[in-house]
Amino acid sequence: MSAPAPMRIFDRKIHTRHRARAAAGFANHDFLVRRAAADIAERIAGINRDFALALDLGCHQGALAAALAEARMEGKPGRLISADLAPAMLAHAPGLRVAADEEALPFRDASLDLVVSLLSLHWVNDLPGALIQIRRALTPDGLFMAALFGGDTLTELRQSLAEAEIECEGGLSPRVSPFADIRDMGSLLQRAGFALPVVDTDRVVVRYADPLRLMAELRGMGETNALAERRRVPMRRTTLMRTVKIYREKFGLPDGRVPATFEIVTATGWAPHETQPKPLRPGSAETRLAEALGTSERKAGEKAGR
Repeated sequence: MSAPAPMRIFDRKIHTRHRARAAAGFANHDFLVRRAAADIAERIAGINRDFALALDLGCHQGALAAALAEARMEGKPGRLISADLAPAMLAHAPGLRVAADEEALPFRDASLDLVVSLLSLHWVNDLPGALIQIRRALTPDGLFMAALFGGDTLTELRQSLAEAEIECEGGLSPRVSPFADIRDMGSLLQRAGFALPVVDTDRVVVRYADPLRLMAELRGMGETNALAERRRVPMRRTTLMRTVKIYREKFGLPDGRVPATFEIVTATGWAPHETQPKPLRPGSAETRLAEALGTSERKAGEKAGR
């Protein structure tokens, strides 16, 4: 019996082209990557341990290295490897560099002390598989931190596109990527074998002069449509103009600008190690909850006295 075909949501070759095309002007559109990098650098600074060898996976142009330098964390990490799918993007990153695909990591097991990924993993076809590879590449008690776009990202654009396509073309086509849900990330980390998973979210609302400016920004970020089932023909002008009108009607602000939501989900997990805290065995508590709370314990169904 043949093995099932691998999941294919995204056309990775097209995504690589989009990323390469964006490389020359990326510095004009990298504000979200820089925001995520500053947040991750601050979190690393708050961890009381050193990381001899770290990987910036999907590094873009080295925003993490810049954020770590700005935070002045001498020797933390000791060495940083920058890796990106697109060599044209990677060429702008500092230090050690390797062209690498998140779906096929070229690192041996237990070789990295820290892996960070900034706004890249939402383009991976098999996210659980990528997380398993990352966990295997980490040394025991190694740290993984990732920022990726969450489910509310570009909700205004998605709604406007859907309504315009139904109205103008009688149906929908995939145009905006599916994004990870914050409720699912914790379980994905656990499935991949990470210990002590923590997930939180940062909701960023950016204002644009009009929806066309937003679309130009996404192109500059290298975040344009790379869905495998996308239409191979450009969007009709009538559909595009209707999208812009719906966007303004539904979401326009009093000053004439339009908002665009970006939800940044940050996920943290550790490669398992015997020294890490472990949950207590059920029933092993030595102090009753009622005593800790200073209340009286009652049997189930027993009413409180007046």
